Amino acid sequence: MKSVFRKTIVTGLAALLLGAAGGIGAPAASAAALQNGETIQLWPGKAPGSEHVAFHNTVKERSTDPAHHDRIMVHIDKPTMVAYVPKHPNGTALIVAPGGGYARVVLDKEGTEVADWLGPKGVTVFILRYRLPGDPHKNKADVSLEDSQRAVRLVREHAAEWNIDPQKIGIMGFSAGGHLATSLSACFDRKVYAPVDAADQLSARPDYAILGYPVVSMLPEYASKGTKKRMLGEAPSQKLMEKYSPELHVTENTPPAFLVCAADDNVVPPINSIRYFEALRAHGVQAELHIYREGGHGFGLGHKLTTSTKDWTGTCEGWLRDMGLID
Repeated sequence: MKSVFRKTIVTGLAALLLGAAGGIGAPAASAAALQNGETIQLWPGKAPGSEHVAFHNTVKERSTDPAHHDRIMVHIDKPTMVAYVPKHPNGTALIVAPGGGYARVVLDKEGTEVADWLGPKGVTVFILRYRLPGDPHKNKADVSLEDSQRAVRLVREHAAEWNIDPQKIGIMGFSAGGHLATSLSACFDRKVYAPVDAADQLSARPDYAILGYPVVSMLPEYASKGTKKRMLGEAPSQKLMEKYSPELHVTENTPPAFLVCAADDNVVPPINSIRYFEALRAHGVQAELHIYREGGHGFGLGHKLTTSTKDWTGTCEGWLRDMGLID
């Protein structure tokens, strides 16, 4: 039986706030069409390895301007996806992992704005609220990979009823979400959790990846120190750092990728994107890398920039067209 747990249909601001908090209602199987604003809980009950935690999905507003949200989610024990369904779906799906340094998940700038951008182009967007390695989950270094594998499998399982091509399911990640996205791309078949239902028999491989100023490497000469510390602790071994550096695990089966970052990023050095690009290239995987002169870190879709970096989404659209993912 195909299963999606605790699905909730809400709209507007209520959709974002309730969806962020994990939805309401009892677990139920679904064979219905996907609804805009629908919240999809990834796991039945609490996620594996998070059964013991006492916290629950918490949303905080950082903006002082009521007209412009800048919300984050922290202390996630029940990861979810919020679906944004276009008026005219073209079969392409994109699971978006916002950034936040593995201490929080950004909800607006690197989340809902992506749906506003790609929805009109026919892409069904799922904003992922994934568990954070900075929280005390069991096997905390694996929780974001567990959640992203599960997300791809659920979308693939329900592809027919959700008007999605099961071979056009992508992952997008910003900053620490980029580490999630590159880890999923390179380690989609790593065994990080015990199967819970039929969905877990399906492939977790994304078909393409879009990476915005991604954290990639955990090696000391390249890593974002705060993200690395939250994921691996104060003094990880060389073996552990290598295990969680996805550029070292790229194969010919890793999906193609579009990467974008800024040369003046002093938070996540561009060498992270370069190393991942070079690993893809070495294995014959199609990849495109854009390093803009200015933009710093966390520029999102570039709306607030005045330099050419603000046009990166148009360049990405060209790549998506070349890949046959949008018209």
